[in-house]
Amino acid sequence: MSSINWTSESAPAKGHVAPGFEAVAEEFARNFTLRGDLGAAFAATHHGRIVVDVWGGSAAPGRPWAADTLQVIYSGTKGLMAASVLKLVERGALDLDAPVARYWPEFASADKGRVLVRHVVSHAAGLPGIAAPLTTADYTDFEKMEALLAAQSLPPDPNAFHCYHPVTIGWLVGALVRRIDGRTIGRFFAEEFAGPLGLDAFIGLPESEEPRVGALALGPDMLPYEEAFSSELRQDPTFVSAWGNPPLFPADLPWNSRAYHAAEIAGAGGIATARAMARYYGCMALGGSIDGVTVLQPETVALGRAERSRFMDPYIAEAMAFGVCWALQTPQGRFGPPRDAFGHAGAGGSIHGAWPTEKVGFSYVMNEMRADPEDRRTRHILKRLHEIVG
Repeated sequence: MSSINWTSESAPAKGHVAPGFEAVAEEFARNFTLRGDLGAAFAATHHGRIVVDVWGGSAAPGRPWAADTLQVIYSGTKGLMAASVLKLVERGALDLDAPVARYWPEFASADKGRVLVRHVVSHAAGLPGIAAPLTTADYTDFEKMEALLAAQSLPPDPNAFHCYHPVTIGWLVGALVRRIDGRTIGRFFAEEFAGPLGLDAFIGLPESEEPRVGALALGPDMLPYEEAFSSELRQDPTFVSAWGNPPLFPADLPWNSRAYHAAEIAGAGGIATARAMARYYGCMALGGSIDGVTVLQPETVALGRAERSRFMDPYIAEAMAFGVCWALQTPQGRFGPPRDAFGHAGAGGSIHGAWPTEKVGFSYVMNEMRADPEDRRTRHILKRLHEIVG
């Protein structure tokens, strides 16, 4: 199936679409004409072939979104981190049912010897945040974050064991990868996955790629982000440690800085194109192989998307389910219509995932962050895509 060039006549969007998938591109264009999108890209693969690759709007003030624009994907990074964990499991180097302290002895302090690897990868470790006061700059020092987590006690609050770990999961997993393999999580992902698959995706961005990164902007419903939560929540120690130490989305977003781009913030700092993320999940939808390149065995991918936790987050009031770092489908339907969908969303609206039954990988990246859980920028696109492939 050959691609055809496609350009919207009514919106600042262009790209390439395979015959039969034009409706997806048209829906993407409506994000600009009807839904006020600022800058974004959407890509999808079907049976390993790229069928949609479109982009539009502004990447930064005075700079249009281009075919090679990179964007911070926030928690979409956790979906990349999943493959790194699974590769170690596949090689027999990591046991999901083993105590974390087997690989990271310092972690056993403060009665954390009972925390297992499977708790860490499914947001059940009881460490959703760091209790010690942090500065914005501390997020770029993964060794400091690891040391603080190793020394921290488990909280008495039961909610801490049944809530999303927005950033700490990256330092916890990164510590395991480094102690088992010797490589940092960013280098591990680059050498084991991004390189072999030809992915424009990074956990720790090389300085040479910095000019390609789009600038994030807070939408009107995220200004100021902290005030969206009740005063009671803002006094809850577990909530504050996870979401307010320091505040994750201040008006002057540190996620736009070179320091954050360079740091290997595996829980939230990944940077990629939609094209790369769609190819990555297209590979996972096919069981870990694409274009003759195998990065994971089918049984390993199946292990990764087997449910390990399911809960209603007490702080952001969202139903969540997880396998090994990958988020699974919930009644909210964030990953489109398929029930067996998996992947990971990112703060503000990006979403990346796989539909195994339909052999589809997809990704939407954007730079205007919105707080709406019913974000229609992706729901309409994924509905159109499913109508075609389903």
